[in-house]
Amino acid sequence: MQTVNSIQELRAIIKAQRIAGKRIGFVPTMGNLHEGHITLVREGQKKADFMVSSVFVNPTQFGAGEDFDKYPRTLKEDQEKLSAAGCNLLFAPPVDEMYPGDQASWATVHVTKVGERHCGASRPGHFDGVSTVVTKLFNIVQPDVALFGKKDFQQLAVIRRMTTALCFGIEIIGVNTVREASGLAMSSRNGYLSAEEKQKATIIYQMLCRTRDAIRSGDKNFTTLEQSANATLAQAGFQPEYFTVCRADTLEPAGAGDKNLVILVAAKMGKTRLIDNIDFVTA
Repeated sequence: MQTVNSIQELRAIIKAQRIAGKRIGFVPTMGNLHEGHITLVREGQKKADFMVSSVFVNPTQFGAGEDFDKYPRTLKEDQEKLSAAGCNLLFAPPVDEMYPGDQASWATVHVTKVGERHCGASRPGHFDGVSTVVTKLFNIVQPDVALFGKKDFQQLAVIRRMTTALCFGIEIIGVNTVREASGLAMSSRNGYLSAEEKQKATIIYQMLCRTRDAIRSGDKNFTTLEQSANATLAQAGFQPEYFTVCRADTLEPAGAGDKNLVILVAAKMGKTRLIDNIDFVTA
C-alpha cells in the first residue's frame, strides 16, 4: 500500500488507475481504525478494483469543548491495518492541504433538514463540517463508489442527501454496524471507556433491540417506548441525549403508519458520548 500526503500525488496515482480501466472505491476515515473501518475496505473490494482510504482528523466537525486535540492519532497502526486488508492507496493529508489559506477564505457545505435533528441539534455545525470535508474528499478522489458505516446513521443520511444534491456520480453504500461480542457498536470512542463503563454500555444495544421487537410486535406508542428506554439508560448511569424512533429516509419522528424505521440513540457515559442505531422494516 502506498501512502501520499498531497492532493497532487493522489490525483496522479488515481488518474493512472482510471486510464488502466480500474473502478475506484473509497473509504474516508479519521483514523484510529477498528474492525468496523476495515470491514468497509473489504466490502469495497467487492465493488471496486482499486481501494483508496483517507485518514484525516477533520477540525471543522468538532465543536467547542469537543475532543479534537485528544482524538487519537495512530497513523502507523492504521497503515498496517489498511495494508493487511488490501487497501491500495492511503491519503493522509495535513490540515493545510485540506483547508488552504486562512479561515476567512474557506467554504462550507450545508445540507438542510436531515442533519438538523438529533446529533445536528446537540452539535451545532458538526454536519456542516462532515459534509464539507466529504465534498472535498469526493472532489479530490472522484471515486466510483464510497462506503460508510451505518453506525453513524445520520451522517450516512447527510452524505446520501449531499451526494444527490450536488450531483456526484458516486454510489454510496451503507455497511452494517460491526459489533463486539457484547453487542456494543465498535467505535473509536470506546477506548475512552473504563472496563466497567464498557460493560454498562452494552445496554444501549439491548434497548435498541428490545424497542425494535416491541414495535414489530405491534406496539406503535413510540413516545412511551422512547420514554421507557431513556429512563432505563438513566438508571444504568447514562446521561441520555435522545432515543428516537424515526423514518429511515428522512430521520423525522415516525408515525404509526410508517414501515421503514430507524431507532437513533445518543447518550453519555461519564464524559464519553456514544451513538448507536438499529434500522428495520415493520408490518
